[in-house]
Amino acid sequence: MRRARVLHAITLLELGGAQRNTLDTCAMLDRDRFEVGLACADAGELLPEARQLADVRVYELPHLRREVRPWHDVRALAELRAAIRDFGPDLLHTHSSKAGVLGRAAARAEGVPVVVHSIHGWGFGPHQPAPVHATFLAAERVAARWTTHFVAVSQENLAQGVELGLFGREQATLIRSGIDLDTFRRASGGEMVRAELGIPAGAPLVVQVSCLKPQKAPERFVALAARLAPRFPDAHFLLVGDGELRERLEAQRAAAGLEGRLHLPGWRRDVPAVLHAATVVTLTSRFEGLPRAVVEALAAGRPVVAMAVDGVREVVHDGVNGFAVAPGDEAALAARVASLLADPRLRAHLAAAAPEGLAAFDRTLMVRQQEELYERLLTRAGRGGAR
Repeated sequence: MRRARVLHAITLLELGGAQRNTLDTCAMLDRDRFEVGLACADAGELLPEARQLADVRVYELPHLRREVRPWHDVRALAELRAAIRDFGPDLLHTHSSKAGVLGRAAARAEGVPVVVHSIHGWGFGPHQPAPVHATFLAAERVAARWTTHFVAVSQENLAQGVELGLFGREQATLIRSGIDLDTFRRASGGEMVRAELGIPAGAPLVVQVSCLKPQKAPERFVALAARLAPRFPDAHFLLVGDGELRERLEAQRAAAGLEGRLHLPGWRRDVPAVLHAATVVTLTSRFEGLPRAVVEALAAGRPVVAMAVDGVREVVHDGVNGFAVAPGDEAALAARVASLLADPRLRAHLAAAAPEGLAAFDRTLMVRQQEELYERLLTRAGRGGAR
């Protein structure tokens, strides 16, 4: 029997968890059972990697962008429909908000038998103005009617979807966003990262890895550094990532007089080494699905202090492997980080527990679970399964 054709669609291949999840799935799906395609924007730091994926047909869509731009969105919808007609998928798997809505609309128009959507965090939330929130939620409600099955990376997002009436519990599956656990467990090279950035070998180092965009609230990290720098004069702060807020953060850093201690190196591909260099890892996000950056830090044996948003609470266990503080509580965030910088014994206690209980986040397990889901849905749709 012929292989089942699976087409993934995602908006922008920037350096993020949803994007890494999608590329790993495309790379690792069993080629004896699946033909694989990928539709995405024609930009993004990970696009060159996508172009190098073996046996993956990549469709680069020049009008697919994250921002809401009606004329571009209409053209992106046409591009997605053209990609579907060319690839002929048995199953379309969408990721991210824009590609999620437009991809599912294109699938409905082109008669794709099975449509799966992954929730890597909802595109709507309480952080948005009421009209924007209502519009995004309405778009998701419409797209949900065109969706065969949902995949959630966190129990929190799954529960939210059921509570909002977007799907029934039987229409959704929890599949954790997988990472290469062994790479982070064996992380090394922190001393080289410190030397490159001019951070003394023994200096306390607070690290955050995140896009510099509003969702991640990186301005809270700069505020954290400003709070803690006077109390810990030897400490340094490292914010790895890039994005639309860079200039604002640089100005905020200058106003706080932290140019020599708060490092903004942009994106780095040596995240395991960065985490090996860290004393404490933070996450300041306004909302999440379940952030891979936190799982990676825990796998590397680093205590985490994070805003307790969405799926964060499912991996950061307060007082066990780190601290989860109330969303938006910057004072509590600073207090918890300070307690770890001041107390090596507490730090060691949490670090020892950090790598435990992460088996569900194994990258190979994630792909196998998705394959099993695809086969069930394809069989139910009368496509005979993928064999």
